[in-house]
Amino acid sequence: MKDLTSNKLTWKQYLVVASLLFGLFFGAGNLIFPLHLGQLAGANWGVASVGFLITGVLLPLLSVLAVAITRSEGVYDIGKPLGAGFAVVFMVLIHATIGPLFGTPRTATVSFTVGVAPFIPKDMQATALLFFSALFFLAAFGFSYHQNNILSNVGKVLNPLFLALLFLVFVVAFLNPLGNPQTAAVTVAYKHAALVNGFLEGYNTMDALAGLAFGVTVVTAVRSMGQKNPKNVSKVVAKSGVVAVLAIGFIYLLLILMGAMSLGRFKVSDNGGVAFNQIVNEYGGLFGQALLAFLLTVTCLTTAVGLVAAFAQDFHKHFPKVSYHVWLALSCLASFMAANFGLDQIISWSTPMLMFLYPLSMVLILLSVCSPLFKKNGVVYFFVIVFTVVPALGDMVVAFPSVVSQSDFGLFVAGLRNSLPLASIGLSWLLPALAGAVIGLAVHFMKNRAAVSVAEEVE
Repeated sequence: MKDLTSNKLTWKQYLVVASLLFGLFFGAGNLIFPLHLGQLAGANWGVASVGFLITGVLLPLLSVLAVAITRSEGVYDIGKPLGAGFAVVFMVLIHATIGPLFGTPRTATVSFTVGVAPFIPKDMQATALLFFSALFFLAAFGFSYHQNNILSNVGKVLNPLFLALLFLVFVVAFLNPLGNPQTAAVTVAYKHAALVNGFLEGYNTMDALAGLAFGVTVVTAVRSMGQKNPKNVSKVVAKSGVVAVLAIGFIYLLLILMGAMSLGRFKVSDNGGVAFNQIVNEYGGLFGQALLAFLLTVTCLTTAVGLVAAFAQDFHKHFPKVSYHVWLALSCLASFMAANFGLDQIISWSTPMLMFLYPLSMVLILLSVCSPLFKKNGVVYFFVIVFTVVPALGDMVVAFPSVVSQSDFGLFVAGLRNSLPLASIGLSWLLPALAGAVIGLAVHFMKNRAAVSVAEEVE
């Protein structure tokens, strides 16, 4: 591979990094959630797609650009303008959520539940999940053991295989459509609020959080290709990120459309995994199910490799007494244990954390992208985060399973949170965040003006 220290970068080099980003982003949720959205939205799939693409494509793109613009290497750097303490806490919360607690275990449970479980008798599925998840995370550990090999393992080997299999599914589905998406039934929630519900459904991909966490993995991979200059590293990450997320957005649209078409033959499923299972079985039978199992396992493994590597790299950087390989092993072990609680438990407990972390991540991403305008002043960050965190905490409590949300504490918090504008659609944090931005920017510019005045008087 040619040295990337030259300013004349080849399109092939950009595509290799874009392929890495695509492979890290595109995992289990990226297959099942847009497909399920298509079933829920029915004939309103177009409007719902716009909302989904905002949080599922635009926001991850902005997270990649935030890493590039601020020349960050991970989650810690994005939160650093608020102080080292906040940055560490934010990093731990992000990595715990997309890593060993929810995101990484989900890669194993989705591939097992949708792809493998139909071949296993119900009374043996718990044992089968135990063995499957053990092999799955051993493979993830092996692929990510050597940091410099992540680029070639994900970007050159696993990713093209996944794309070829997914392309085959699309060809069959669109040549033989199951129904007309323009006349498909629309669920109640999507009759009048398709845009907002599509927006919130995009949270489940976790890609905006992953974009921040994968920064260190991508930067490490680009440097391993010979690129050392921070400015050029940022340029490679930004350009490759645009290519990667545009490809993901195109696939999302096809999946949403395929989900809407499936209503011509099936009812709305419990989740996108069931829908994918039904569609593939309709077209391919037993062979289709085997293909689905392989497809899901491959795509989930690519994401798992990125997640465990990013976790180990970031934690080793900030807690260097523990080696990269030990952090990697701990991440894989914790993910293996969490995976065996099952997919339903993982999804039900991950939603509240996403309702809390997504608003914080969104405002931090936007602040990072716009940081040159206010010179990365921590005052602006402070007001925006303070005004965002309180309603986000309320959204989190309301989203917890009933054991928390229906308790006396949960009902009390819900009463306070429901008094905020847009709370009924899950966006209670939006107007307070905007108010915090206005106040923070006002303070920043007033301080700048005062400093200029003092300097002029001294002269």
